Amino acid sequence: MCGIVGAVAERNVVPILLEGLRRLEYRGYDSAGLAVLEDNGIERLRRAGKVQELAEALEEHPISGSMGISHTRWATHGVPNEANAHPHMSGDHVVLVHNGIIENYQTLREELKAQGFEFSSDTDTEVVAHRVSMHLKESGDIAAAVKATVAELEGAFALVVMSSKNPGKLVLARKGCPVVIGLGIDENFVASDVAALLPVTRNFMFLDEGDVALVERKSVTIWDESDKEVTREIKESELTADAAERGEFRHYMLKEIHEQPEAVARTLYERIANGKVLDAAFGPQATEMLDNTRGVHIVACGTSYHAGLVARYWVEQLSRIPCTVEIASEYRYRSPVVPDGTLFVTISQSGETADTLAALRAAKELNYVSTLTICNAPESSMVRESDLVMLTNAGPEIGVASTKAFTTQLAALALLTISLARRNGLEERQEKALVAQLGELPDLIRQVLALDSAIESLAKHFADKHHALFLGRGVQNPVAMEGALKLKEISYIHAEAYAAGELKHGPLALVDEDMPVVAVAPDDDLLEKLKSNLQEVRARGGELYVFADPRVQFGDRVGIHTMRMPALIQDFQAPILYTVPLQLLAYHVAVLKGTDVDQPRNLAKSVTVE
Repeated sequence: MCGIVGAVAERNVVPILLEGLRRLEYRGYDSAGLAVLEDNGIERLRRAGKVQELAEALEEHPISGSMGISHTRWATHGVPNEANAHPHMSGDHVVLVHNGIIENYQTLREELKAQGFEFSSDTDTEVVAHRVSMHLKESGDIAAAVKATVAELEGAFALVVMSSKNPGKLVLARKGCPVVIGLGIDENFVASDVAALLPVTRNFMFLDEGDVALVERKSVTIWDESDKEVTREIKESELTADAAERGEFRHYMLKEIHEQPEAVARTLYERIANGKVLDAAFGPQATEMLDNTRGVHIVACGTSYHAGLVARYWVEQLSRIPCTVEIASEYRYRSPVVPDGTLFVTISQSGETADTLAALRAAKELNYVSTLTICNAPESSMVRESDLVMLTNAGPEIGVASTKAFTTQLAALALLTISLARRNGLEERQEKALVAQLGELPDLIRQVLALDSAIESLAKHFADKHHALFLGRGVQNPVAMEGALKLKEISYIHAEAYAAGELKHGPLALVDEDMPVVAVAPDDDLLEKLKSNLQEVRARGGELYVFADPRVQFGDRVGIHTMRMPALIQDFQAPILYTVPLQLLAYHVAVLKGTDVDQPRNLAKSVTVE
């Protein structure tokens, strides 16, 4: 989940590398470094901390070169310090950057030590550098050395390697982690994400699993996992260089929260017509696949998992077919029983989440009727490897705490639910009513965003707290889970969510005046049950913060703070709309506590390691 940027050109590439790292810093910000090939050899500069630390070091110790690689790290092996920062070197002639995890690095490390190689870091990456150096001594060719090394590695990785003994050549390898090639005019680039290279190119080549590529200033050569030379399609990115700018907002997260009306509208755009969901929204073969679907199995991680939990309520209520939802890291390590006609659905913002991608690959070997990915990244691995695809079109999401990705995933899952329900008894008038509900979402989200200043005031009640409890019932329970996740991610307040009916089975023991309790209370069939649960909280002295329909009355009692949501929210809209104030609450609490909102400690945006 770290960020990689590389370039080979006639001009000085250091500014390109540094700007690319800034654009990828959301993927990792424990340390940063770069290396360039100069006339007198490889020059390397690394710093612990964020990219700005590296930028300041470059001002003090400027370096330049026409070929280079760079990296911003999210620590896996070894603490985040300068010694463990990338790029890593072997001797003075091999240098590389690496995303992912080498699972057999300890065995390789011991073999290298026995051969006299010395280690200066605690990382698995330095092992790779020494193996490349060892093979380069044998072959004299950097591409051959990388191929030989890759054959010895177990795990998931993206590698970019250069050597002073083979100037003008960058060698890439991909297994389980993304890496792309950006094509310029008499210059070429590499990165772990297209966003890093948008200032210099819009044309990209995406490596397939197992590919090794040699990138030179005027050419690109690719070999597949059988070492056969192949070509890969060139695609023009639809993203613009300024798509990920913060604009007038203090943080990316706040910008992305406020982008949700437009983002949800883009998810729905051209996917509904005449009050009907279009099957083509899921791909050219979608009609046949959906006709044969008798059940749904959703697999995802984190926020995307919560989206799947919401969808389970929708699918089973409206489509009347079974729907199971599972954490991807658990799915990988059991032997699932797959009923006939089951559609396998993966959900991911990046489309590169390691556990979810591995689950997709495992599922393709089983008896699923088809695979569908709901994703925000059109060039990602999951999109390329799924039978069916629905892109959320949320636009770049830079803040580590996911916001618009979640609400657009819910909008996409709503479309899927309606399409399945139509095949299982949903009448035309009902479908039109549900589609109309979705069409109202952008305006309703804007109404919720108008509560921003009131929620900012509410956040002051949380700034000195250490724990919080979130409650919901039915389809709102996953919304409560998402609210708790947001608060803990960016404010570092310990927060957890419970189905409100479970209070009396344990969590009620924690409730006192120092533990705020947040509840989501739309006017639905479970409202009276929820009210009873909230009375249990007040009876124990708990302070309640309730986001409620204006028709819902809790009384003006001490200890109950009610935030009125827009009126007449329909069942299909409620999970999306009640998520937004919880995002704003988490944001404003984090700002008051002075945490790093966009780059919270220990976390990264695109989790490409297991």
